[in-house]
Parts: sequence; C-alpha cells; structure tokens
Amino acid sequence: MSDLGLPTAVPHAAAESECDEDFLPASGTSARDLRIALFCGNYNCVRDGANNALNHLVSYLLQEGAQVRVYSPTVPEPAFEPAGELVSVRSVALPGRSEYRLTLGLDERTKADVRRFAPTNIHVSAPDPQGYQAQQLARELGCPLVTSLHTRFETYFEYYGLRAFRPWAERYLRTFYARSDLVLVPNSQILEELRSWNMDNRIAVWSRGVDRQRFHPTFRNLEWRRSQGWDDADIVPLFFGRLVREKGIAEFSSMIAQANEAGLRVRPMIVGDGPAKVEFARQLPGGARFLGHLSGPDLSVAIASADVLINPSTTEAFGNVNLEAMAAGLAVISADVPSAQALISHNDNGVLVRPHDVAGYVDALGDLVHNARRRVQLGAAAAASAAAFTWSATLTEVVQNYLRLIG
Repeated sequence: MSDLGLPTAVPHAAAESECDEDFLPASGTSARDLRIALFCGNYNCVRDGANNALNHLVSYLLQEGAQVRVYSPTVPEPAFEPAGELVSVRSVALPGRSEYRLTLGLDERTKADVRRFAPTNIHVSAPDPQGYQAQQLARELGCPLVTSLHTRFETYFEYYGLRAFRPWAERYLRTFYARSDLVLVPNSQILEELRSWNMDNRIAVWSRGVDRQRFHPTFRNLEWRRSQGWDDADIVPLFFGRLVREKGIAEFSSMIAQANEAGLRVRPMIVGDGPAKVEFARQLPGGARFLGHLSGPDLSVAIASADVLINPSTTEAFGNVNLEAMAAGLAVISADVPSAQALISHNDNGVLVRPHDVAGYVDALGDLVHNARRRVQLGAAAAASAAAFTWSATLTEVVQNYLRLIG
C-alpha cells in the first residue's frame, strides 16, 4: 500500500481481531488476560537493539497467551521477520536515513482499529508523532499507558551538526515520558535520572537478555580468523553494530590510527552495516576487515573470534553489543555512560573510558594488547556476568507491570 494509505495488516499477519467494540477489559491475573496495543516507529524496518527487544517481548507475550497488535511503519523487504500481528501505518522515509521511517500520526481508521482491538494496555516505544497521539488515545480510552525508552535520541544532535537543538529535544522528551502511567527504562542508572524529572514511582526497569546459544566463548575459532587474513599474533579489536555516526565511528577510527602510530599491532574487525560504511572505511587506517551484516553461526564465530570489543558510543540506552560481546567472552572497552555502567564494573569485567577520550581508549587498548593474561581474565569475568541476563526473567517482569496497571 502507499505510505500515505490507510493501515492494513501486512501479508503474513493474522486476520484482524473480531473483538466487539464495546469490550471492556477486566483486571488480569495472567498474561492470558492481556491485550497489548504496541506502537513502534520501525518495528520491521531496521535490525537494531530496540526492535530486537520489542520482538522478543511480542514473542514472549504470544507464547504466554496474550494478544498483541503492533502498529508500525512497514517496508516491502523487512530487515527481519517480525513477531506478531502487524498493522502498517502512515509514514515517510527520513531524509538522508531512508532505512528509518517517520510516522505521520494516527488517522481515524487506525484509531478505529485500536478501539476494535480493545486493548488492556497501550504501549508506546518511540517519541514520534504516532507515539504522541497514541498516548492521547490511551487517555481517551481510559487505557493504562506504558512508554518504553530505548534510545538516547537527545544525544544524536551532537553527531549531525545540530547541537543547538539538543535542549529543545530534552524538553520534548521530558514532556513525552511524563505523560505515561509507567515508563520502562533499560537500567537502574537511567531510572535514577528520570526520577529527577518528577516521575515519582512511575518508572520501572525493563532490562535485556542475551542469547547464550548465539554468543558464547566456545564459538572462538582461530582457523576462521586465519581464513579471514588475521595472523595469530594480531590483536583484533571489534566494532559491532550499525555503521552510523552516532555509534562513534569517528572516535573508533581515530583510536585505531593512534594505536597504530604507537606501534600496537591491531587489525580491526567491523561487523555490521549502515549508511556510514563508506565514511567509516575512509576514516579507518588500512588493514581493517569489514564483514558486513552477519547472522546465525557466522555471527557467533566472528564475535567470539575477536579479542576485544571497543564501543565508543554515547547514544545507547542499554548497550546490547556490550552484553553480546561479554557473553562471547571478550574484554570490553566502552564509553563510561549509564548503559555501560549497568553492565560493566570498571577493571573487574571490562574497562570504562571517559566519553570522547580517544587517548584514554588507546591507553586501555595498549594495556590489553601487552597483557594477554589480563585480557583473558576480563573476558572470562565478562562472560560470567552476562549469564545473569536472561530474556525470560526480564520479560516476565514486563508482563507483571502490565498486569499491575490493569489490576
């Protein structure tokens, strides 16, 4: 359908709910009592940490007997097969970042679809026009409103020459999240930050899990490394994630250049794809290997076969790549921001570096290059820490939060 057309279920989705419009949800005691209307900005358009978490949530809800209807922009060729019943909404491609869609708000047909579904809870995951109007719709329906925070959007302006707009973005986001009955945040560090926004007790932690069948030290494979052109003596720093400016590609490139100038034998592995790939390749010194987007066993082997993850990003709300690299047994050097602080205890299971401190990253990397024993110890401690993060535990808590709101 046209981007500006009326919402329709995508071809693989189940048939539209036939629930009576006058249905009034009762207080619930289990997931089977839940009917969740989830409003997303890009549910199947882009493979990123936010959409991964939301798809895990929908899959878990369906498995537990809940009903879920997802309202999101859709694309003809999804980045992955999304979970659940998906309704396509009006959107346009973001200028310069066409992989992302910007919703155009809720039209009357979409609102009628939500009313027919008769949700017990409305869950909004993006502070876009659709999310803002979905919050208003929740108030009109008298429906408990949950909003989840997935990305530090206010930090993006630093990377695109728009720093002057950051105060405006921060004011808007405060207003947006304050409209909720409950805000789900990814860690206790951000929870404390939002408490300063006069959010009272309307905040709860929705952490993340890691797939230990996909990210594990046993996937490390020196033969694979050799086949990719790395010598056994090479130290392989890993950049893992979407190739976009806000992930810190300029700082990673500067750090590798300075490490080379200092005589460190490092040859980076780049796992991921994105619109800044050409820019990133131009910035990096020679010798870096761009492996593109990987999945399945290829991803498992590549991540575990690196030596250290370097994550200079300051825009993460949770830091999925940190957790996945930790689960794979890598030492992690990360920007010292709330998302990393929730996972890493400095010098115990990883290393935290002051944000944007390129020299600090070089020093941390140099220490791990010259001290293989410490590098291995940090990786082992990281893998042990990551084992505590399971999807089942954190998603069970989300369900309990839904039920408390209707109970």
